[in-house]
Amino acid sequence: MAEKACYLHPRPDSAHPETIQLVSSTGPTTATGLSRLLDGTLSHDQITRWLSSMALGSPGLWRAAKPVIRQAEAQHKAEEFVVLLVDDSILEKAHTDANELICTHYDLSQQRFVKGLNFVSLLYQTGEVALPIGAELVAKTVPVFNAKTQQTSYQSAFTKNEYVQQMLRVAQQQGAYRYLLADSWYTSAENMTLVRALGHDFIFAL
Repeated sequence: MAEKACYLHPRPDSAHPETIQLVSSTGPTTATGLSRLLDGTLSHDQITRWLSSMALGSPGLWRAAKPVIRQAEAQHKAEEFVVLLVDDSILEKAHTDANELICTHYDLSQQRFVKGLNFVSLLYQTGEVALPIGAELVAKTVPVFNAKTQQTSYQSAFTKNEYVQQMLRVAQQQGAYRYLLADSWYTSAENMTLVRALGHDFIFAL
């Protein structure tokens, strides 16, 4: 447990451990370490049971973000530059055994392939409020046989752009925004057409 781990807990409550958020850590974190940092407000067993019982993903993110976003909407109109930002990230796991989630991905920032967890995220921002409302893990589950090398590799059933399009359709029911912001990876005619069809504008890198 890294002693410099930083947890944000605006309302520590044994009934609502989801109010605890890991902000940063200089090393491995544990339920025992979190319990110690909270002076025993939550036991490590409570934290472990909560983590084991919940299904992580976009629905859980939205449930946590919705009250804050609704409050922000009451203070800012969508036309006052409410934006959604889309991006993908890779959490490197060089020493973890490979599986459908922990696998090889091309890291554009490093210009090389790395082993880790790849996820696509959608961030809502207005004023000082910035919260993720969607995230999809890239799982490589589809086998692809290379006749030349006689080896089988795996790829995702969906492209990152397809993940984004799915999330945008869901976000359309969640909240109003003015612009979608994205880098050149997501600058495609399909994405532009979808954003306009949903009634929004976009700012994309070219």
